[in-house]
Amino acid sequence: MSLLRIRKPKTRKGKKVLLAREPQLVEPARTMVFLDGRKCGGNVKQCMKDLQQLKKPLVKVLNRKNDITPFDDPSSLEFLAMKNDAAQFAFGSTSKKRPDNIVLGRIFENEILDMFELGIKRYLSISDFKNEKIGTCVKPCLVFNGPKWAQTEELRRLRNLFIDTFHREKVESIRLQGIEHVLSFTVTDDMNILMRSYQILLKKSGQKTPRIELEEIGPSADFSIRRTKIASEDLYKQSRKQPKQLKVTKKKNITTDGLGNTKGRVHLGKQETGSIQTRRVKALKKTPEEKRADRQKKKVALKAAAIEALTASG
Repeated sequence: MSLLRIRKPKTRKGKKVLLAREPQLVEPARTMVFLDGRKCGGNVKQCMKDLQQLKKPLVKVLNRKNDITPFDDPSSLEFLAMKNDAAQFAFGSTSKKRPDNIVLGRIFENEILDMFELGIKRYLSISDFKNEKIGTCVKPCLVFNGPKWAQTEELRRLRNLFIDTFHREKVESIRLQGIEHVLSFTVTDDMNILMRSYQILLKKSGQKTPRIELEEIGPSADFSIRRTKIASEDLYKQSRKQPKQLKVTKKKNITTDGLGNTKGRVHLGKQETGSIQTRRVKALKKTPEEKRADRQKKKVALKAAAIEALTASG
């Protein structure tokens, strides 16, 4: 039995690429690779272009047609995702059996974790809406309407997949003018997914807070769920595991109020203020009357102690 040969990088660039592919303490935003099937056109091609527009610059586009069936043999898809260092993928295809088909999924440890096949029933692209558009690299607000998103495990995973798809870098604070884009997802009674895209407009209201209006800017799509492949509960739990260094440990005697202010509680022993050495200042010196009163108190205390001792001995 021969051992597998491990090839070490020969250049600095190759070493840098391999180090970037290793697990990181703080993972960056995930890249998505876009692939075309044997036949891909019409609404599928336009939907892929619009998704690339919303996901930029975290995209890798492969223009060649690929003879891949993700649900039957995903090995080629996993290889292309690993080669392009992408943790997510979008695969578009169309056929007589499954027209206008798009597959969204994500990778964990070079294997497919979750995968959803969506059929496009109605689609309006960004170019179909003749109005002002938002710029690229804008982090959208995601809205999931209705309680059905939490009713089944497939819908919960699909919601999580949408969050991963449009997730960008983490920010500590935001400003009101920076919130420009909203993506809305709704589950209908017949289990269709309605995706809508809106631009947030801030109008004058005569007060400090502006009046909010939403203007649809596209894309607008109605998806039907066809086939799904989700990971087991143990594998899904393992993929969400965080390193110990990032876990927030509770500190004693430290609290945070509703405004985000951190408050600490300090415990001190009994303070002997009479024995504390203070600065010698004339203003703090005792007057002759105070000195005579102190001597008188000491005499009274000594007499009381002597009387107590005599009574105890007698």
